[in-house]
Formats: sequence, structure tokens, C-alpha cells
Amino acid sequence: MYSEVTHTTEVNETGPFLTTLLFSVEDRVGILDECLSVLKDLNISLTRIESRPSKTPGWDYDFFVDFNAEDSKQLTRVVEALRITKQVKIVSTRTSEATEEQVPWFPQKKSDLDTFANKVLEMGEELDSDHPGAKDQVYRTRRAEITRFAKTYRHGQPIPTVNYTPEEIATWGVVFRNLIKKYPTHACREHQHVFPLLQQNCGYKEDNIPQLEIVSKFLKDCTGFTLRPVMGLLSSRDFLNGLAFRVFHSTQYIRHHSKPFYTPEPDICHELLGHVPLFCDPDFADFSQEIGMASLGVSDEDIEKLSTIYWFTVEFGLCRQGGEIRAYGAGLLSSFGELEHCLSDKPEKRPFDPYKTAYQKYIVTEYQPIYFVADSFKDAQQKVRDFANTLKRPYSVRYNPFTEAIEVLDKKEKIVRHTQNIKNDMLILVDALERLH
Repeated sequence: MYSEVTHTTEVNETGPFLTTLLFSVEDRVGILDECLSVLKDLNISLTRIESRPSKTPGWDYDFFVDFNAEDSKQLTRVVEALRITKQVKIVSTRTSEATEEQVPWFPQKKSDLDTFANKVLEMGEELDSDHPGAKDQVYRTRRAEITRFAKTYRHGQPIPTVNYTPEEIATWGVVFRNLIKKYPTHACREHQHVFPLLQQNCGYKEDNIPQLEIVSKFLKDCTGFTLRPVMGLLSSRDFLNGLAFRVFHSTQYIRHHSKPFYTPEPDICHELLGHVPLFCDPDFADFSQEIGMASLGVSDEDIEKLSTIYWFTVEFGLCRQGGEIRAYGAGLLSSFGELEHCLSDKPEKRPFDPYKTAYQKYIVTEYQPIYFVADSFKDAQQKVRDFANTLKRPYSVRYNPFTEAIEVLDKKEKIVRHTQNIKNDMLILVDALERLH
């Protein structure tokens, strides 16, 4: 019933080893305590523990634990001790030579994003007591029905279709009608350029809520970005890691009908009206992926800095265009009230500088008192790239668009191969320039 342990990285016999152990369990009372007791008896001190619904057929939960093994013998003792624990399956171990700075786990394949499927911080099918729909049992039941689509979704599958109710479509319609009146005078030119295309190709209209699958295919053709359904709010690390693969985690449920101009969490209006139009723009897509790439394998402290930058750009960013300031942040473009507020004289507007923006405190329950203004998406991308180079990570990473995977540039051979690819691209560009002349 138990699988053989697979060592995914070769190391020397002597430690210390930074070890990640993945084991699966059946859901019963006390099972985690039993596993942790085994580790405690072996004098193992954990540096991380995470749980996620299991991807292994026949098992309920996967646990990822990190610790420093003194040597290969201690690692073997840990594996054998857990292996004899009832209802536990050892799936794999991953070891590397321990260093002073240990890199947190991050997805390296697009399919690794499946591990985020049920890992949400809040909302989803569970609502806080102050949520507008908290006491509406019909709404809660409907939310649970929609979030189940995201719960069972896996990489490569078509995004499930949601047959929205007349009440849900009416709520969308109220938001849609009021926002499109503001876009010509308040939205950035990229948003204004793309929005008619979404109306023509994806069914954007006041009496129809577009399906994520249709929108995702359109995005893929524009910039390579795709949508992925999510149950609710992800952790900052998981959400930003997704952007590295040009994947945006999107909700499918809609805000409560009693307050169409307010939502305490992202909903389908926020995603489709705020985020999606900008992800169709190549420069903005590159900028968003830059933040995602910077988030791979960095510390929790650096994740907080990057999520703050994301907040003041992708969510609540302003930009300067043609001598005027326009909105490009999704939190602004999906909020009728804050779209008016952000361009008024009430809030303070500062130049975008990630070295300062990363430390700016913000509020989530009121309109922002401070906004940051970018000169352009390209300029913002370069500034974020320069900022990311100051973050602590022992190696660089790159996204391979052909394999849709992250390549860790930690060996000379990998860097040489990547350099050769760049050289080939440069030869093509030089040839193209010569042909133009």
C-alpha cells in the first residue's frame, strides 16, 4: 500500500540536508498529531508545514514538511518511522544541501498550480458575518455551488460554465451600465482600446455575464495570459506565483444583489471588468508577469513587499497619459465610486517608485488616500525588475513559454544554453534589420 520514497535531487551522504517531505494521509481525528509525534521523537525540528487536499487517488490530504536532516541516515529513519504509521503514505522526499538562505517551495510547472485549488484564505463558500450575503441562505448555497467548480478544476481542463441566474445577471447589469459611462473619461487608453474587442468577441454586455473559458481563450491569443477559476482569496505568495506563468486566478461568483456597488472581496465583476482588459495589453501583461517572477522563492518579508507593489499598481494603479492621469488598476476600474475618487483632488498622488511603494501602508475597507502614478507600463516593469534584483534569492529564474515552466538558472550549463538561445534570437533580429535597409 505504501510507495517507495523517491529522491528527486542527488546529495552527498553527509548533511546537513534541506529536506522537503511529502506524505499523504486519510482524514481521521488525530492523524496529524501522530505524524508530528513521530518527528518529535526523532528530534526533528520543522521549518515549514503546509497541508493541501491530496492529488493522490484514495487519500484525503497531502502534507509538505521542511526540516534539516543531519545526514542521510537520519532522513532514512524519518521516512521509515512515518512509513509504519497507519494510514500514511510517503509520496516523495526532496533534498538539497542546506545553506544559510533556504528557498521556499515554488511551482515550476503550470500543473503545479493545482496545489492551490482548495488553499484559500477566506471568502469562497464561507462568508464573514459582515458580508452583505452572510444571512442570505439562498445566496450562500449558490456561492457554494459555484466555488465547487473551482475546487475540482485541474490544469488542462476547460473552465466549467456557470449558468448565471436572472438575479445575478441583473446585478452584473447594474455594475456594467454605470462603469461604462466612466471609462471614456477615467480609464487608461489600453482599457478603452480593448473593451470594445471584449464586447465583440467575448459577450461583454449588460444582459450577459461572460464565461471564463471564452475570455481565457481570447486572452491567450492576445498576450498568452489565461484565467484559472479559484474558490476565493489565495495567499499573496500563491497568487503572485501564478502570475509568473501568465495565469490569473479568477473567481466566478458575483457580489450580493443588495449592494451592487460594493464587494468585500474580488468577484466576477472585479475580474472581468477590472483585470481582464489590461491583461490583453502586451506591456501590462509583461509588467504583471514581472511581479510574479520576482515572487518565486523569495522570503515572506519580500512577498509582503511585492504584494504591496501589486496592490498599488495592478489593483489601484494610476498612470500618466497625454498630460492627464488615468486609472489602470482593477480595483478602480471595477468600482464606480473609487473610480471617481481616485481622479479627484481628495487623494494624494505620488510617482511610482517600488523602493517606496513597497513600504506604503494601505487600507482595504475604504477608498485609498494615496495612489501611485506610473509613467508607463514599460517603465514600471523596468523599475520592478530593478527592485526584484535586490531581493534575496540565491539564483535567477526564467519562464520558458514553450514548456510553460520555470527554469532555475543555478548551473553553468543552464545559463550557457539560455545564452545560446539569446544569441540565436539576436541573429534573427540583426537579419531582420538588415533586410529592412
